[in-house]
Amino acid sequence: MDLNGKVALVTGGAQGIGQVIGEELARLGVHVILGDVNGEGAEKTADAINETGGSAEGAKLDVTSPEEVKEVFKNIIKKSGQLDILVNNAGITRDGLLMRMKEHDWDLVLSVNLKGSFLCTQLAVKQMMKQKNGSIVNIASIVGLMGNFGQANHSASKAGLIGLTKTAAREVGSRGIRVNAIAPGFIDTDMTRCLDEKAREKLIEQIPMAQLGQPEDIADCVAFLVSEKAKYITGQVIGVNGGMLM
Repeated sequence: MDLNGKVALVTGGAQGIGQVIGEELARLGVHVILGDVNGEGAEKTADAINETGGSAEGAKLDVTSPEEVKEVFKNIIKKSGQLDILVNNAGITRDGLLMRMKEHDWDLVLSVNLKGSFLCTQLAVKQMMKQKNGSIVNIASIVGLMGNFGQANHSASKAGLIGLTKTAAREVGSRGIRVNAIAPGFIDTDMTRCLDEKAREKLIEQIPMAQLGQPEDIADCVAFLVSEKAKYITGQVIGVNGGMLM
């Protein structure tokens, strides 16, 4: 999967799954822009990638801000003259029971997880149509397919992201642009590490492969989807969940 010379924007790239995606793409020869609301964190992660021989830069990016999104895309095109890959990874959770959920928490999660992906996809598609090629990968979630107790906002945002994926794929497929989604199951990140041992064990019991996934599992799937190995794949939702949802 030689991706030398490609340019990618990974949102939410300062840490966690986004960081590992950025590292893997850089390892494959991609120049990676890590966009994150934590601009300093994004730059720090980019520096670490550069120190290991990759090519990366950090960018302050609040995906809910149309102005910041436009500025980041403008700078990417000005510096690189192209954008070949977009990974919409930025996302947050604000969990709570549906009947008690605050409207602010609903709006915030939908704004980051869904509106942010819409804003970035819209601008990416405009550039990719000029190039007549490109690949977009949206990081959805298993909860967007099956729901989850206490995550009405998160589930709705990820289900919406899957709908956005399929519609975008239909609209731009003839222009040489592919749009796919990955629906991770439960991944070994800070979010799951904060669970107590009993909760983790209960979670793992639901997974046929009897283990949590790793961020590298998601990064490997992204690398495949943006490569020529997946040149006839679009509009798909790839579950990376250890068999938890079949």
